[in-house]
Amino acid sequence: MTQHYDSATPKFPHMLHGGDYNPEQWLKYPEILEKDVELLKKANINCVSLGIFSWANLEPSKDHFTFEWLDKIIDRLYENGIYTVLATPSGSRPQWLAEEYPEVLRVSEGGQRFLYGNRHNHCLTSPAYRERVRIIDTKLAERYANHPAVILWHISNEFSGDCHCELCQQAFREWVKDKYKTLDDLNHAWWSHFWSHTYTSWDQVHSPGYMGETSVHGLDLEWKRFVNHQTIDFMKEEIKAVKSVNPDIPATANLMGIYFEGLDYFEMAKELDVVSWDSYPEWHKPNENEIIARNDSLAHDMMRSTKKKPFLLMECTPSTTNWRSISKLKKPGMHCLAAINAIAHGADSIQYFQLRQSRGSAEKFHSAVISHTGTENTRVFREVTEVGELLPKLESEVYSTLTPAKVALVVDVQNKWAIDKSLGPRNQYIDYYGLIQKCYNYFWKNGICVDIVNCDSELDGYSLVIAPMLYMFRGNISDKLRSFVADGGTLVTTVFSGVVDDTDLCFLGEATKEKLSDVLGMWVEEMDSLYDEDENATDFNGKEYKLYELCELLHPTTCEVLSTYKKDFYKGLPTITRNKFEKGTAYHLAATGEGELYDDLFKMIADEAGVRAPLSSVPKGVSLTVRGDLYFLQNFDEEERTVSLDNKFSDLLSGESVEGDVVIPALSARVLKPCEKQ
Repeated sequence: MTQHYDSATPKFPHMLHGGDYNPEQWLKYPEILEKDVELLKKANINCVSLGIFSWANLEPSKDHFTFEWLDKIIDRLYENGIYTVLATPSGSRPQWLAEEYPEVLRVSEGGQRFLYGNRHNHCLTSPAYRERVRIIDTKLAERYANHPAVILWHISNEFSGDCHCELCQQAFREWVKDKYKTLDDLNHAWWSHFWSHTYTSWDQVHSPGYMGETSVHGLDLEWKRFVNHQTIDFMKEEIKAVKSVNPDIPATANLMGIYFEGLDYFEMAKELDVVSWDSYPEWHKPNENEIIARNDSLAHDMMRSTKKKPFLLMECTPSTTNWRSISKLKKPGMHCLAAINAIAHGADSIQYFQLRQSRGSAEKFHSAVISHTGTENTRVFREVTEVGELLPKLESEVYSTLTPAKVALVVDVQNKWAIDKSLGPRNQYIDYYGLIQKCYNYFWKNGICVDIVNCDSELDGYSLVIAPMLYMFRGNISDKLRSFVADGGTLVTTVFSGVVDDTDLCFLGEATKEKLSDVLGMWVEEMDSLYDEDENATDFNGKEYKLYELCELLHPTTCEVLSTYKKDFYKGLPTITRNKFEKGTAYHLAATGEGELYDDLFKMIADEAGVRAPLSSVPKGVSLTVRGDLYFLQNFDEEERTVSLDNKFSDLLSGESVEGDVVIPALSARVLKPCEKQ
C-alpha cells in the first residue's frame, strides 16, 4: 500500500531541481548574472538555494543591512519560473562580527581559541552569536517570508563541531547537573571512582579532551549528547526567528547522512518540517560501484526514515567534488543513475552544489551546472538538463509518496559513540558501519524496503527488526525489542550487543532480562578478538563461511543452534542461534562474517518472517527499489545486465512494454510500472 504525504514545499508542490547559487560572488559581473538565468532555464532548474554564505553581503557592518542585491536576484529568478530556498547565513559569519565579539570564535579541546577563518568556527552557546543570528534571521523573514518566490527556509549549513570555551563549559555543567541532580548519582553513572576520578564539586566537570579527562566514558558520552543538544537548541532558535513572520514556510537543515557521527539526526529531525541531506559518494572506484551505491542507498533510507516522510536531496555534485583525496569525474550516465536512485529511496528533489562554479578560493574546482566556460556546451550541463526532463515523469507517479517498510534496521549514533570509546575488545578497529551495510545488502539488492530506526523509535508495524552490534541498550530499547518479539515479530541481534546501559556501565549477571537473555535463549561468557590475518569459520545451510574480527562464546539455554564454530578452542560452540519467545522468534549471530553469510541468512529469515522480494532474482551489479507502483531497476555495473521479469511492465522512461528478459545498459536504469497491480 502506497502512503501519501503533504508536499514538502506546499507553495510549489513539485519535485525540486536546483541547488546552491552564490550570486554575491558575481555582483561585479551583471552580465554573468543575467546569462545565468537563461542557462538555468535551459537546464530545467526550477529552484535555487540562496544566502547560505551571504552574511557579509547582507550585513557588511553591524546593523547596516543591504538586501537590495538579493531583492533583484530573487525577483529576476521568479520572473523566469525559478523559486527560492532561502538560507539563514549562520554557517559562516562575517569578519566584523568576530572582531567585535571574540567570544563567538570556538575554543579547541586543548583550550586554544581559534582565529577567524574557514566556516563553522563559531560557538553555538555564545549569547552574542545567538543574538546576531536572531537579528539577521528576523530581518530576512520580515523582508522575504511572504515573497511568492520563497518556498522553504534552509537553516544554516551542515551543522557540525563543538566548542570548549568557558561559556560551553558552564552550560555543560548546568546540563549535567539538571540530568543527574546529585554528584553521587553522577559518580555512579560515570563510574568515576575508577582511578580516583571522583567528582566532589560540579565545578570539576569539564569537557573531555587530550589535555584533561579521557578515561571516564560516561563523561565522553554526555559531552557528545550536550553538543547535540546545544546544536539543536541553536537551530530551534533560528527556526523560531524565520517563522516569526510567516509560520507556513517550512524549514529544513541540510544533514550529512548516516556516516556523519557528530550529531544524532533522529533528534534533529524532530524539529524540522522536512529533512534534507547532502550526498557525495565516491563513484567509480575500481569494482566498487555496486558497494558505493548500496552505501549511498542506506544513507538515503536513513534520511527518509528520520521522519518517515519523503526527503529532499539538498546537495549532490553534478560531476566531481574537489575535496576528496581523488576527485573522479562521473562517467556518462552516472549522474542520471544516481539521481534516479535518490528518487527511488524517497527523495522529492535533485539539487546540486553548485549551480555556477566559483572562480576562486576553496571550491573553484568543484563541478557545477554552469562551469567556468559559462555556456551550455558541456557534457555535465547536458546531463543535468536530462535529469530536469526526467523529474516530471517521475513526479507524476511517486511525488510525496512512500512504500511502507516491513523491515527495520537499528542504527544508533549514540551507540556508535559508546563503541568508539569502549577500549576493547578491538581497539584497532570495530567496523560498526560495515556490519550495518552487510545486514542491509540483501534487502537493498532485492527491492525490500528498509526503514532505519534508532533506540528511540517505535517498532509497531514491522515484521522483522535487525539490531546489529547494539552494544549500548539505551532508553527502553530492551523492553521494546522484548515486546516486539513477544507480539510475534522476528528479531535479529549480532555479536557485541546488549553489553552496557546508556551511561556505558556494563550489565551484571549471566542470563538476565536486561541483556535480552530470555528472548535470545542464551548468554555470552566471553568474546574473542581476532587479528586481521586471523579467521574462523562456520557451516550454515550446507556452505562454509569465513568469520572475522569478533567471536562470542555462547551458552545456550532455550535456543536452537543453527551453526557452530569450526576452529580454535571454542570449536563446536554456537555461531547462529534461533529462539522461540512467546509469539515471535529471535536470532543471534555470534561472530562477524563475510558478506555472503548475511545475504544467505537474511534470505532465510525474511522468507520465514513473510517478507518477500518483489522479483524472484536480481543479477549482480543491479539493485531493485520499489516506490509506490514503480520498480526502479538500476545497473551500477559498467557492463550491461539482464533482468528476468515475472510480469509485464511498461517502461516509464522509454514508453515501451517489457516482459521476460530485459537488458539494462551499463550505468543506467529502467523505471518500470506493472501493467496490472501485483
